[in-house]
Amino acid sequence: MNRLKLLLNVFFLVALSACAVQAPPPRASSPGPSLTKIRLPMSYIPNVQFAPFYVAVERGYFAEAGIEIEFDYKFETDGVKLVAAGELPFAVVSGEQVVLARSQGLPIKYFVQWYRRFPIAIFSLQTTGIVEPEDLKGKTVGVPGFFGATYVGWRAFLDANGLSEGDLRLEEIGFTQAAAVQQGKVDAAVGYIVNEPIVLEENGFPVNVFRVSDQVDMVANGLITNEKTIQESPKLVRGMARALLRGIADTIADPDAAMQISTRFVEGLKADDPIQKKVLLATIELMKGEQLGASSAQAWENTQNTLLAMGQIQKKMDVNEFFTNAFVP
Repeated sequence: MNRLKLLLNVFFLVALSACAVQAPPPRASSPGPSLTKIRLPMSYIPNVQFAPFYVAVERGYFAEAGIEIEFDYKFETDGVKLVAAGELPFAVVSGEQVVLARSQGLPIKYFVQWYRRFPIAIFSLQTTGIVEPEDLKGKTVGVPGFFGATYVGWRAFLDANGLSEGDLRLEEIGFTQAAAVQQGKVDAAVGYIVNEPIVLEENGFPVNVFRVSDQVDMVANGLITNEKTIQESPKLVRGMARALLRGIADTIADPDAAMQISTRFVEGLKADDPIQKKVLLATIELMKGEQLGASSAQAWENTQNTLLAMGQIQKKMDVNEFFTNAFVP
């Protein structure tokens, strides 16, 4: 099988997995009546990247906190709005979504930072000769769309390097970044560091990668809740935070065990899958930090400044409105 056909097969399998909504496998014993059942919007398909959540379920950390988790992988679920309206207590979102929501008066608050580093990157085949940010001038760069963490990360990267979109050709390509780069439809693309670059490398297409987190510190993926839940159910919020943080710590400490556990939650995943193991290891690098779970005021300030420069928000807000570290041990 040639490299192109193998790569396209990988993309086809990923697309198929996005069509399924999977629930975690049943535990050995039925949950007790004291457990609070929580539907958690994940904003992505079932994937080994969510290993800390799976570990926390499998090892009973959520149950110890009085929580039974139901993972919601549906793309149409808008976790920010549901949490803001009080219809759900928690959701997994990226930091820029919190700033955008607060600018609209939505009472959400970020309380656990899952990824310590912003996961967006700009990548290109090594054969293109793009080795410095300035080499992007005059090139065609693909973005999934003019929205979300990929576009915000892209704009932050440009600002940090004194570039503008007028210096290059920007093309909206949907979620086809790896194929578009491999086939030469674009010179470079913007995506998640734990996804497309790894798939290309593992299929024999060496890439050069610019990590946005090397240029600017912004708030990445984490958990949000709403102000009412914080006020009325602080024990629930604290339990949610500590269960996930235990899952993160365990995943960092023992990737092999986390990989094995993830196979029970992700259909078709095998513990010895070399690509997915590298995805997990890359995810672990994003999670590592001195104080797991805590986010910094400066990172929130950087995130807000990027959105201001983009015109997505109109005025500065107090960054303390965006987050709290009160539930981080």
